[in-house]
Amino acid sequence: MGRVAIDNAGRGVGSSAIPPGWRQNPSAWSQRLPIVAVALVGFVIATYLALYQYGVFDTVWEPFFGDGSETVLNSKLSHVLPISDAALGAFGYLADAVSGVIGGRGRWRSMPWIVIVFGIAIGPLGLVSVLLVIAQPVLYGAFCTLCLASAVISLSMIPPAVDEVLASLQHLRRVRHSGGSVWRAFWGLRKE
Repeated sequence: MGRVAIDNAGRGVGSSAIPPGWRQNPSAWSQRLPIVAVALVGFVIATYLALYQYGVFDTVWEPFFGDGSETVLNSKLSHVLPISDAALGAFGYLADAVSGVIGGRGRWRSMPWIVIVFGIAIGPLGLVSVLLVIAQPVLYGAFCTLCLASAVISLSMIPPAVDEVLASLQHLRRVRHSGGSVWRAFWGLRKE
């Protein structure tokens, strides 16, 4: 792989969408579409759990832990915010999916702002999922199967998203070192 020259605004010059020093493009559809698909599965699960929490369904599916899902989903922790934790998770997964499909193969360079939004949407959701999974047995002595599945989904999205965020941050650093405007590069604005 040849290196891509960088102009004064930090944009790659040439046809390669692969960041300098990388072997693959972290913004490639083959990298992002699986994240989007998994986020949509997470959205469906979280929406189902939220509908239970809001009384749309009388029962929640639980194949392994008896009444564990009901205990966890009806806990004070699940309702500490104005919206339930599952509804918040559904919004988070939707944000992951939407921010994952915005932009093309060169968005690590042309739209760093959406890559950073994508990373922020995925990273904190994964952290919150881990904390909620830890809270289940510690605070309530119970587990929720679909909550655990949601946590696995959240955590599985982090590594591929981190690659793209890293490529965008490296791009912005190259812009700064070349004397270009990091602010303009962050927003994908061309140098006039």
